[in-house]
Amino acid sequence: MSANRGKRLALLCLLPFALFFVAFQIAPLLWVAVNSLRREDAWGLGNFAEIFASPFYLQAIRYSLEISLWSSLIGLAIAVLGSYSLRQVESRLRDFVMAFANMTSNFAGVPLAFAFIIILGFNGAITLLLKQAGLIEDFNLYSKTGLIILYTYFQIPLGVMLLYPAFDALREDWRESAALLGANHWQFWRHIGIPVLTPALLGTFVILLANALGAYATVYSLTTGNFNVVPIRIAGLVSGDVFLDPNMASALAMILVGLMTVITLAHQWLLRRSYHVEKR
Repeated sequence: MSANRGKRLALLCLLPFALFFVAFQIAPLLWVAVNSLRREDAWGLGNFAEIFASPFYLQAIRYSLEISLWSSLIGLAIAVLGSYSLRQVESRLRDFVMAFANMTSNFAGVPLAFAFIIILGFNGAITLLLKQAGLIEDFNLYSKTGLIILYTYFQIPLGVMLLYPAFDALREDWRESAALLGANHWQFWRHIGIPVLTPALLGTFVILLANALGAYATVYSLTTGNFNVVPIRIAGLVSGDVFLDPNMASALAMILVGLMTVITLAHQWLLRRSYHVEKR
């Protein structure tokens, strides 16, 4: 009897969260999905047909995917090295780095864009130093390459915070046992370390990809909306003075949702596949 009362109390406590989730997650998503099928006074897939027939919108989708993919891969690689290295240092330094990563993960938008303009803009401090040293001839922060560097910056702290707890799963006695059985460093990571960390690596990659695909404030502040990525196009269609078309913006948003759905399903398939391989 008391167990049922406890379950009812738990469900009652979850009710505000459920209402909040429906009101601010499910309802807006349904509204966007419905309006993506509306074109003037008709219903259908006209908005999606126009998007996939437009080189301009296709370029925005391609740029968003390329920037998100490369920044996520580079950020994940650096985060793996950083998380592993943090396990090897003393606790005081580790706590400081984790606190710093937590702070920098929230450093985005206008302040981040301004900071990068100062250090890597056309006349930025680091840009001028590299030019004087003869290491580069020119660097354009406002290009696709510059945005990949910018995105990678805010991907690294998030990746470190997500991956750092995953290294708790690697026990030191596993390494010692592998060494006693004759396994070298590479064999340990190939047969034990990487398989154990695979779920965390894949999950972190998906989160980093979603974080990059939806980034808006930083790229808008840096380029004043002149770089062709999907979040910029959505904002322009919603708040633009000339090309105001919220239904087309909804269709672009649903394409982003579709991309993330495909990536998430692929992530779940890879996890199931790796699980079955480990059971064998």
